[in-house]
Amino acid sequence: MKEVLDNMADKASSGNNMLLSVRGVHKAFGLNEVLKGIDLDVGEGEVLALIGGNGAGKSTLMKIIMGIYQPDRGELSIAGETMSSLKPSAALARGIYMVPQEPMLFPNMTVEENVLIGFKEKTAVLKKKLVQIMDDIGWHLDLTRKAMSLSIAEQQLVELLRGLLRESRVLILDEPTSALTFDEVESLFKIVKDLQAKGIGIVYITHRLAEVFEIATDVAIMRDGIVTLKGKVVDFTREMLVKGLLPPNMEEMEEKEKEEETVLDYSKLQPVFELQDFSGYGFEDVNLKIYPGEILGVAGVVGAGRTELATTIFGRDRVLRGKAVLGGKDVTGMSTAQVLKEGINYVPEDRRLNGLFGISDVAANTTSSLLGDEKMGRVFLNKKAEEEVTQKYVDDFRTKVTGQDQIAGSLSGGNQQKIVIGRALSTNPRLVILDEPTRGIDAAARGDVYSIIHKLKSQGVAVMLISSDMEEIVELSDRAVVVFQGRIRGEFKKEEISQASLMAASFGVSE
Repeated sequence: MKEVLDNMADKASSGNNMLLSVRGVHKAFGLNEVLKGIDLDVGEGEVLALIGGNGAGKSTLMKIIMGIYQPDRGELSIAGETMSSLKPSAALARGIYMVPQEPMLFPNMTVEENVLIGFKEKTAVLKKKLVQIMDDIGWHLDLTRKAMSLSIAEQQLVELLRGLLRESRVLILDEPTSALTFDEVESLFKIVKDLQAKGIGIVYITHRLAEVFEIATDVAIMRDGIVTLKGKVVDFTREMLVKGLLPPNMEEMEEKEKEEETVLDYSKLQPVFELQDFSGYGFEDVNLKIYPGEILGVAGVVGAGRTELATTIFGRDRVLRGKAVLGGKDVTGMSTAQVLKEGINYVPEDRRLNGLFGISDVAANTTSSLLGDEKMGRVFLNKKAEEEVTQKYVDDFRTKVTGQDQIAGSLSGGNQQKIVIGRALSTNPRLVILDEPTRGIDAAARGDVYSIIHKLKSQGVAVMLISSDMEEIVELSDRAVVVFQGRIRGEFKKEEISQASLMAASFGVSE
């Protein structure tokens, strides 16, 4: 690998000391301004750790640097060459390569074919260089394996090999350790340090603050489309980084929200639902209880294991060990149909992909969980019962529809979400899991969803509220837990819930 790194170093030093500069970059999608004037620099031998909560604008910024999106205004400078925008091919030609968090491989092609695709050099020369890189790194992938047979970690390694083989000047690593084992992480850190020593610039996107202090030279915090903090890592503590992630008026907002709040005592109640050392793919050893009429907030960054926990409870994914108990009954490993019957329902994170039958009407979407129920008809659909159930939730949720026969996919995002929640509640669950219930909906619809959640609470339904919106967790939750790297990092009573405590635990920092 020495020859490859030397070539990369020569390319990196062929310009000035600044390999990549971003100046005044703005980007909006419709009325949503995602980037609001971003300034960032990556110099030779620098590892810039880029940190930000979900929706901060990190991905949009990286896509602009890679030429996938074009900025509305602002400019980029690559090794001294200034431009207002560029195409993906131009970004690659100028030595910028991004290793995505979600690998983008051709499943029916081999490892070798996936890595070598797009190169003009002879295959024999490229393969020799590739084998040399793999030997020096210590990764032993069978180049003849099909990509579809690789684990997520192995797919990520293939993506990194693509960048190394291209002898990139600037490597963008998006959450590179999220699916790697400890040994693989150690190998990756060694590579990063080798590249850094050769003058290669690296943008290292991460949610793990411990990695910032282990691998980065510089750090930048993004929040709501702006850079709130940046500088040399040695000038910051973990607590300072967490503070940079929080809104400036956070303390005032939280004090106002907590005035005259009633703190409920669940100590004398029996839990509706309980997890005991519950483990599955993406999380392990989760222990928690949810009580009747309680809203349990589940916070954490994307990839922490929150959704995997929810889908496993709901019977969509396999339980590896531990127990799930609903109302004193063991429901561990039950199918989704059985879980529904027992009294658990789930509103998925992606309503379009997993929550809505877009080409079916409002009535069919609302009552689909009741098919086969005695009231709805075991053989033939009871249309009158379907209309009654549908109208109940249309009225209760103030859903704006032209009629029950309106196609669900034609509704606004907020009204689609109300339909999905209505279907979940039509089964009269004892526990309802809401995964990002207000994502992608407007302020008015958000208020309606909050009213629905409060109504569930008043009816004694237990609510597990999964949200990346810390303000939402603070506003709605009676108690909150934070998932970090697949484990419960912290548990907070009502009076202890704050954006600061949630954010710190979400990034692995103990207050």
